[in-house]
Amino acid sequence: MKNLLKNFFIILVLFILISGVFSMLGNPKNTPKIVSLTELAQQINNGQIDKITVNDQDLAVSLKNSTTTEASTKELESGLTESLKNYGVDPAKLQQVQIDIQQASGWKYWLSNIIFPFVLPLALMGLFLWFMMRQAKQGAGQNFGFTKSLARLIMPEDKKQQTSFADVAGLKEAKQELDEVVDFLKSPGKFIEIGAKIPKGVLLIGPPGCGKTLLARAVSGEANVPFFHISGSEFVELFVGVGSARVRDLFQNAKKNSPCIIFIDELDAIGRQRGAGLGGGHDEREQTLNQILVEMDGFEANNGVVVLAATNRPDILDSALLRPGRFDRRVMLDLPDINDREDILKIHAKNKPLTPDVNLRQIAERTPGFSGADLANLVNEASISAARQNKKEVHMSDLIDSIEKVLLGPERKSHILSIDEKKIAAYHEAGHALVAASLPHTDPVRKVSIIARGQAAGYTLKLPEIDKHLHSKTEFIEELSVLLGGYYAEKLVFDEITTGAGNDLEKTTDLARRLVMRYGMSEKLGPRTFGETEDMVFLGKEITTEKNYSEHVAQEIDSEVHAFIDNAAKAAQKILTEKRALLDKIANRLIEKETIEKEEFEELMKG
Repeated sequence: MKNLLKNFFIILVLFILISGVFSMLGNPKNTPKIVSLTELAQQINNGQIDKITVNDQDLAVSLKNSTTTEASTKELESGLTESLKNYGVDPAKLQQVQIDIQQASGWKYWLSNIIFPFVLPLALMGLFLWFMMRQAKQGAGQNFGFTKSLARLIMPEDKKQQTSFADVAGLKEAKQELDEVVDFLKSPGKFIEIGAKIPKGVLLIGPPGCGKTLLARAVSGEANVPFFHISGSEFVELFVGVGSARVRDLFQNAKKNSPCIIFIDELDAIGRQRGAGLGGGHDEREQTLNQILVEMDGFEANNGVVVLAATNRPDILDSALLRPGRFDRRVMLDLPDINDREDILKIHAKNKPLTPDVNLRQIAERTPGFSGADLANLVNEASISAARQNKKEVHMSDLIDSIEKVLLGPERKSHILSIDEKKIAAYHEAGHALVAASLPHTDPVRKVSIIARGQAAGYTLKLPEIDKHLHSKTEFIEELSVLLGGYYAEKLVFDEITTGAGNDLEKTTDLARRLVMRYGMSEKLGPRTFGETEDMVFLGKEITTEKNYSEHVAQEIDSEVHAFIDNAAKAAQKILTEKRALLDKIANRLIEKETIEKEEFEELMKG
């Protein structure tokens, strides 16, 4: 449709140009008056004619003392003078008229008699047919190229898209694992001589945004080899057999450019376990997976071709993909720690003007759990915020505000609360903050606010001082009390419950159930897990949970969940009741200022 509209537009422009040419040739600005030879003869005898221009049988007549012109036609078989004498023109008067004889123009003859009537219509028809044939040829080419691989190829000569390990902050262990792949691609001879076989496939496993794609590109940059990049979803199409054909074409191109790297992003799109869920053995996705298995470790060897793949769902991959000879190695990529976060921030802030007060170490301390992509987004949001305020440099305050924007969403300043709602929100957030600050194993409170962000009407921001990888039962129990702090603060002060605690109660119930059913932290039920989730491969999400326990155990689970929540509620109520004056003080400060930072909150707690 796009090409058809383009061709139609071109033909329309040609018609407009041709019409303009016809208009200029056929409709001059000053149209002459047509007169007969009899009238012309009378005008000559009356001395009104100044000049006559003869062009074949056409006459152009200029009048004396007038800007108007006339046109006439003489007889073909006789000359102009002879014709005028036959019409009774006085020879003496005729001698006073200037007569100019011109030869007929050849181009005008061809233009008016051959080109416009015959050649131009044929040319337009030919041009239209050429466009139609070209369109049909492109469609046929697309049909024949439907099974071609859609992988993007980055050659070593393309320095603009090259990436090295120096551009990837952190991930030290992953880089060490991949150094062997780089060494093999650079000098495979020393491995072959000693009889060693380099892994054919390396699977990069990690949460979204941790740098899997960037690290794969860095491997090709370090090895200085061609890099084929394709997503798993680009193999599968509507038509049967297209996915497997694209896999064959991809590996054929890779062998021609070996040594090289094939990178398949989001491998779980085609690498899910076969024979499960909906869809039979002839499912297009399964045929594509079968072809990948054959190409990686089939009858023919892929000398010099290393396959890298990335996924954040290794648990659902087919076992045939993970066996030795295919994806021999699995490289785990974790979220960056505080030192890695600082290095990542330095890379993304390299080309941005920062004020001297910017401390990237403090930003790294405030962003536990952030991935590399989150940190890149944080720095970008800070730059956008500074530009929106017409600043020439990025300030520390811009970066701090961007942390909350990435975590919770943008501020909704138009979300105006009434006086009563503002008071309820203030006591709700003050309850969270007071309980969190009163318990020894909770994360420090960084900020308390009743300004709406994202879907939250207010928030209490708690961030750990150091990165944590393990959490204790005591921490979880105290976290339950913090989640219930807002609920019981409302109940204590207003003797009423609002919908503002709905999300807190949902998180509380989910955490308590995980303590019992996933983490084995119930003393009554002991170290056991309950329930098995079944993953429907075809639908791509968990839709059922198998109940592998009896109804009696289900009652005990509910009882334990209730006990965890009840104990946490009692602890929260006790803190809020004993420190009611401090609760009022924090809430009144929130009503007054709407936001309390860490330092001010600590001063309130000391008082």
